Amino acid sequence: MPISPVGHDAVSAVLGTTLDGLAMRRDVIADNIANVDTPGFRASTVDFESALRGVVETGEPRSVALATIPTNTPVGADGNNVDLRHEAMAAMQTQYQYQVMTRAMSDRFQLITTAAGAS
Repeated sequence: MPISPVGHDAVSAVLGTTLDGLAMRRDVIADNIANVDTPGFRASTVDFESALRGVVETGEPRSVALATIPTNTPVGADGNNVDLRHEAMAAMQTQYQYQVMTRAMSDRFQLITTAAGAS
């Protein structure tokens, strides 16, 4: 019997949504860094953890909507509020979190494969 793709159980759905959220955060951080010298540019961030936590508690993890939100970083004289040090740290943290989550997903697939082979 073939293994079903991601999204057919709650754990896989949460892991998949987390990976999607981290990928979106990575892209937003890259955009922020690319615009560090753009006058009037306002940095954004992605806070999907709060939404994910809420829907997991209700038992519907597939309904998480990912969205960007503006940061509260003070605006400089040119109207830009990108804090390069903060963005660099966020990029490193996001990369680490993504690596951990891909490992969790890989381990989950291995567990499913092992369980399917044992029956």
